[in-house]
Formats: sequence, structure tokens, C-alpha cells
Amino acid sequence: MTQKIRIAIDGPAASGKSTTARLLAQKLGYLYIDTGAMYRAATLSVLRAGIDVHDEQAVVDHVRNIKISLKIVDGIQRTFLNDEDVSDQIRTPQINQIISVISSYPGVREVLIEQQRELAKEGGVVMDGRDIGTVVLPDAELKVFLVASIKERARRRQLDLERQGIKMDLKAIEQEIKQRDKLDSSRAQSPLKKADDARELDTTNLTIKEQVEIIYRWALEKIEKGAAK
Repeated sequence: MTQKIRIAIDGPAASGKSTTARLLAQKLGYLYIDTGAMYRAATLSVLRAGIDVHDEQAVVDHVRNIKISLKIVDGIQRTFLNDEDVSDQIRTPQINQIISVISSYPGVREVLIEQQRELAKEGGVVMDGRDIGTVVLPDAELKVFLVASIKERARRRQLDLERQGIKMDLKAIEQEIKQRDKLDSSRAQSPLKKADDARELDTTNLTIKEQVEIIYRWALEKIEKGAAK
């Protein structure tokens, strides 16, 4: 595969973006850029600093002065905040509740989007989030928009939390996801939205392996078309 394309995977919370994007990147030999983890790390830093999450200017000023990086450790991508591995600390219910507020601030998005574009400029990347195909990489060669039912997304989130030893009621998770969807879709800056040229994939009844395989085939089509030019 000579041409290295940019693949943007978007979708609402718990639609399977991160796992799919990570496994797809491995299959293609590409770099996986977990933008959600970057926003989660920023949220964790704001909470640790004791900043009022509704004080937009204070939040933006803080985020401008932190360092977030993604590194492969023993074959697994880890998220670092100021050189501290925070991969586990950023996947908690507290972060889930606050992240939409932090990520809605234009100044925060500006800082992180610049970093994300820099990482993707040479191609050979799979990036997932909520505005990758519309804002971060509007000229990505392949754009995918994942969807799934609320019930299925809540079930997946509950399983993720249980793996961390966190018990949470399924109905409460459903409500949290609905609220997250509302905030993400209605924010003024970079709302959750399917790009006009994105291919939609409903993952409700698909295994991770199946959805990775489908997108892998789509990627090979794009790569072959590019090589034929």
C-alpha cells in the first residue's frame, strides 16, 4: 500500500469509535489518534486544578499551558498529561459528565485541533472523534460516521465501566448518553454532525471485528483508487 490516506471516524458517545479506529489503524499499519482521549486529559487537568468548569476563560487559559501526548507503550496507545500516564483516570463517570462542557469551548478546541492536524498532515492516520470529518480533517480521503442505538451504546459503556470496577445503573448511563448527545449536537463550535461525504455505518448489531473489516475494505478501495491515479 503505497498511498497513506487519512481516515476520519466520527459518531456519538459509545458508538464504538475508539476501539474500531485503534484496531483499524493496527490492521493498516497507521497511527491511531484518539482525539477523545485528548479532550478527556484536558478535562482531568481542569478538574485537578480546581478550576470552575463553567469559567470558560480560566479553562482555556489552563489548557493552553498543559501538554497532552499519545504514546505507544508495550504495543498499546497510552494518554499522557504533562508526562504522566493518565489513560485509566480519564475513563471515569466524573470525566464523562464534564467533558462535553470542556470540549464545547472554542479556545479549548482551537488548541487541540491544531495539535491533531499536525499529527495527521503526512497521512497514514486513523482519527476518531465528533468533528473529524467536518472540522479537523475536512479533506480526509475516507470519512466514516458510526451510529448505534441508545440501548446498545449504554450497554457498551456499562461493560467498559465494569472492567474498571465501576458499577453504574443502565438507565442512568442511557440518560447520561442522551445528555451528551444533546450537548455535542447543539454546541455552537464544531457540533457533532455527519459530513456530507461520510459513509454511515450502523454498529448496533455488528461485532467490533465486523465493523473493522467493513471500514478496512472501504479504506482499501480509497487506497487503490489513489494508486491508480
